[in-house]
Amino acid sequence: MRIASESLGSVTDLISGERCTQDDLRAAADRTAALVGSVRGSAVDHVIIAHGGTADFFGDLFGVWQAGACAVCIAPDLTANELGVICDFVSPAAILMGRSGGPDLSGVTTPVFQSAVDRPVGQGDATSPVTNALDRPAVMLFTSGTTGQPKGVVHSFRSLLSRVALNRAFIGADTLRRSLCVLPTHFGHGLIGNCLTPLLGGDDLYLYPDTSLRGIQGIGAAVAQNDISFMSSVPTFWRMALRVLPPLEKETLKRVHIGSAPLSADLWQGVIDWCGTDEVANLYGITETANWAAGAIASQYAPEDGLIGRMLGGTAAVLDESGDIRGHGQGEIMLQTPSLMSGYHGRPDLSAEVLRDGWYLTGDIGEIAADGTMRLTGRQKAMINKAGMKVHPEEVDLLLEQNPHVAEACCFAVPDPVQGETVGAAVVFADADSEISAKDLRGWCQSRIKPQAVPEKWFFVSSIPKTDRGKINRDAVRDHCMKDGG
Repeated sequence: MRIASESLGSVTDLISGERCTQDDLRAAADRTAALVGSVRGSAVDHVIIAHGGTADFFGDLFGVWQAGACAVCIAPDLTANELGVICDFVSPAAILMGRSGGPDLSGVTTPVFQSAVDRPVGQGDATSPVTNALDRPAVMLFTSGTTGQPKGVVHSFRSLLSRVALNRAFIGADTLRRSLCVLPTHFGHGLIGNCLTPLLGGDDLYLYPDTSLRGIQGIGAAVAQNDISFMSSVPTFWRMALRVLPPLEKETLKRVHIGSAPLSADLWQGVIDWCGTDEVANLYGITETANWAAGAIASQYAPEDGLIGRMLGGTAAVLDESGDIRGHGQGEIMLQTPSLMSGYHGRPDLSAEVLRDGWYLTGDIGEIAADGTMRLTGRQKAMINKAGMKVHPEEVDLLLEQNPHVAEACCFAVPDPVQGETVGAAVVFADADSEISAKDLRGWCQSRIKPQAVPEKWFFVSSIPKTDRGKINRDAVRDHCMKDGG
């Protein structure tokens, strides 16, 4: 499917200084489409894009679509084994690499093409068939499984463009004029929410791919110097940023989004104070719904732990303990949205588990008020079962991060011979010289949360590892803590 080049904005890399106009993107897409068209074997071929966070990435993405193929977006730092697993899973027609390298290609037999800027202009014009174009696979994004059984979320052009249109309606065209992306482009928040939402509407996109501590120190200047009006990132980014960045002196930002992980009220307020506007929104998004599905803006809601607001197009419901679907109440959150995935590639079993009669079962536990406002309390899979009492670790995380001595916390289940499971907590101190003890933290929790949710096992760590999406793998944190201190 061809994306109309006249509707595209420009892409500027603020680290390298490179800028790509509409004409540049169209030329790059033509080169990529010609190459992909030369190796395509079927109407639903997959092409791996093994780089991201640059203007070249978008030339490749639009070129893959122009050639009628599905773009498989992966992290550029995969090992040879991980790339091999992905290749075996999707049988790609080609792998597109960037100028600055990419994953280890050892043992790969798939045709590999280097950066779009180095490719010759092809002969002819590779375009996708028009039959059912909107329902053709557009993009595949992975949520897990690069070392085992992959879990690839497939979105059609219909779901992708629906989400972009809904995002633009929620944010507003004027706010999106100059958007900044600090996130990777191989997952939904960065690719769809932060990049395609402005870019496909003709707005200018600025990339800032350096989110190291040193790189983050330049964010304030980048926002001010480029009159950035919109940006979005994950809570992990904002925790780091607020430690090193003074409040913006030039209030150019009209809207800020935060999503992809639980957001505490304190961090939410910190971002408001930094950017100088209460147009700061907590967004609830899932790869399966093509990023943001619901949101709450501080100009309309007081910041609150777990608050995710109302649906951005579509319908939400809860599946209660009796198995009934209700429009409001407590239970597992279910969503109906025009941006719902087609399914998990090659895994009809997994698709059937979460797609039921038009509903997507999120696995998130929460409540929906009579006015449609939603709040989350935890994840089913992460739930801790302490002597039959259910504890949502996300709830305890957010509580601990309200303690002035705690910079970050991650709670998880610890096996217990009597209770089955008990609550463990990995804690990063706000001050490395802090002398607060486990006994102190336990006492602080006891007056603020139900007894069964108070952590019994404490692990004081220098950092809590996360994925490149800013998400915590609780199992990995637990294994690390139990190995070193359990």
